[in-house]
Amino acid sequence: MAQGATVYTFEVTLNDADRDVYERLSFRVARHPSETEESMLARAITYCLEYREGLAFSSGLSETDAPALAVRDLTGALDTWIDVGTPEPERLHKAGKAARRVVVYCHKDVAPLISRLAAERVHRSEALEVYSIDRAFLSALCARLARRMHFDLAVADRHLYLTLGDDTIAGELVRHPLVG
Repeated sequence: MAQGATVYTFEVTLNDADRDVYERLSFRVARHPSETEESMLARAITYCLEYREGLAFSSGLSETDAPALAVRDLTGALDTWIDVGTPEPERLHKAGKAARRVVVYCHKDVAPLISRLAAERVHRSEALEVYSIDRAFLSALCARLARRMHFDLAVADRHLYLTLGDDTIAGELVRHPLVG
């Protein structure tokens, strides 16, 4: 019998000074059996970093043609395509045609993705936003992973400060320019 997804519940107090977003968030993230803790937590942190009206997770790994997260307007039209990881250039080419804004958050080494994007044609690549989430930050968060998590996340000048109980985990969010 196949193992099902594990659901994690997040209660987050978000203080994002970079975007002027101050919210209390409550959401659930399903972790597919083949997905790493780091990848699932990267999706959860990305949800916080991109939070706005209309943001939603896709149906999961089984929905391969959909972004990890998306922002839709009131008519249901796709406004923002958000991928987490290192998507293929062809996928981002399609995303550039489907959405006004395309964003990628990497939780692994971003250099191979940047090289592939520079070598291949991607629709509206000049508008593509690629960020990397500090790997040590995610690793420290993985060490504290629980099925129900309550934490504060502050964002200032692309620095992340996550307070979980008496501990604070700090990390950086880096935007990577595309060359070519």
